[in-house]
Amino acid sequence: MPATSPYHLSALRRHYEQAAADKSAGEKFYKLMADYNDKDAVILGYKGAAEAIRARDASMFNKLSYVQAASRTFDQAVALDPNNAEVRFLRFSVETNLPSFLGLSQHVDDDRQLLVQTLLKHPKSGLDAEAFQTVRGFLVSRGHVSDEEAQQLNRISS
Repeated sequence: MPATSPYHLSALRRHYEQAAADKSAGEKFYKLMADYNDKDAVILGYKGAAEAIRARDASMFNKLSYVQAASRTFDQAVALDPNNAEVRFLRFSVETNLPSFLGLSQHVDDDRQLLVQTLLKHPKSGLDAEAFQTVRGFLVSRGHVSDEEAQQLNRISS
């Protein structure tokens, strides 16, 4: 993907971070990703994240349909590349924030396990330095890893 593409990974990562913190950025991110119709697993992962953010900002009436769309998009992305840690991270970050009564958080344990195993292999994890730092920071700062795992992960330089 050329660096000038709106779907270049570093641009998508920035959009995602901004959208997670700001409603108008979330709307822009959703509009950008709604137009994506190709089959790149990571970009589809960001599309799923955009749909989930849209659910956060939607009316009560529409929340569930956006969450279900995000879940379907994540399923498609994971099916294309089941061991892609960035895709699994995006799904994990969404599913860990969903209310459990929705029954849409069934991948949390598997995704967490894959993410920890992947991070422990860094720099041979398949994640670039930026993705490694983001995933490790999320898992450690949000308490998704044990104290022992956090210590192991914090010893790895990106």
